[in-house]
Amino acid sequence: MALLHSFEKSGNWLFRHRGELPVVLFILAIPVVYLTEIDWLKPEYRIVIASIAIALSIAGFVVRAISIGTTPKGTSGRNTKSGQVAESLNTSGIYSVVRHPLYVGNYLMWIGIVLFTFNFSFVIIVSLAFWLYYERIMFAEERFLERKFGQVYLDWSLKTPAFLPRLGSYCTSQVPFSIKSVLRREYSGMMATVFGFVFIDLLRQWFVSGSMNWQSASVYVFVAALVITFVLRSLKHYTRVLSEKDRS
Repeated sequence: MALLHSFEKSGNWLFRHRGELPVVLFILAIPVVYLTEIDWLKPEYRIVIASIAIALSIAGFVVRAISIGTTPKGTSGRNTKSGQVAESLNTSGIYSVVRHPLYVGNYLMWIGIVLFTFNFSFVIIVSLAFWLYYERIMFAEERFLERKFGQVYLDWSLKTPAFLPRLGSYCTSQVPFSIKSVLRREYSGMMATVFGFVFIDLLRQWFVSGSMNWQSASVYVFVAALVITFVLRSLKHYTRVLSEKDRS
């Protein structure tokens, strides 16, 4: 099998299993938190690092929200678990500054959680692993889009970076932002991110003191996120409150 086809095949396989990546990170975080010595970090430094970690994850959520909130039904911005899907090519709005904004958002959301372990080696390792993992997925997606849209796709890809945004090339989105799309499609990502921070916080408490503070602020945030998730999921599956025409 030619290397080109091997990359595409592995990228499609990784695409179908990309939802399993957070589980791997949670498992790896257990020994990392256990082995990470934080006594050398002054309390004020821990607060700064934790704040940066939370800000990175929020930034990632915002990037994903902008992408999803301005994406019409059946464009390259929305693919299914079974394979690549694109009825039209989305090149305006956030897609005019970066070709894969959803993956940029994913990286920021998860690297924030990884940074919250206070282990900088883990941040570097996960960053490299993330790039190797998603590089194959992006390759497979772009091969699909190139075959489907031909020169139109090539022209767009030549002027739009794959992962590092070029803000100077921004052009207004042809699709108005929809908060309903974000609420309908992003509650699970929000819940997973909150769970990640709470998981590491409680894990660190257990390893340091042998107990967990179930009345800590992180637990209250988790409960609030859980309630919001339940409400949004119920509205999505049992009502038409969040339904919209021509939106995925």
